Amino acid sequence: MTIPELNAFIDREFPQVHADGRIYRILEVSEGTAVMSVSPQERHLRPGGTVSGPTMMTLVDLAAYVVILAHIGPVALAVTTNLNMNFLRKPAPGDLIATCRLLKLGKRLAVVDCGITGRDGDDLVAHATATYSIPPR
Repeated sequence: MTIPELNAFIDREFPQVHADGRIYRILEVSEGTAVMSVSPQERHLRPGGTVSGPTMMTLVDLAAYVVILAHIGPVALAVTTNLNMNFLRKPAPGDLIATCRLLKLGKRLAVVDCGITGRDGDDLVAHATATYSIPPR
């Protein structure tokens, strides 16, 4: 699926992801990878002025879903079965970038590796792996 196709699918199937406006954006889709960003609002910050864990987890889960759908097509019922997140350092307030890479894409399961950086793209602020169950066709 292309970025416009993915955006249309998400708009149709998961409009609730835009409840805060379009803060999640698909930046790139290529062979085995997808890159997304989040532009956190005030409500996505935790005390101390850093981006909250739930905001970063949502970014990872959505980016993992996007990389999988980009390769298997519009399968709304592909669902997360596991998400493991490691928070490595405090991100500064501002945009975060998630780069997700398919580790395995089978008939029933997909495994994705995802790193989150700040807009500068330097040090990882979080790392995650996600497993999705793909329903039978």
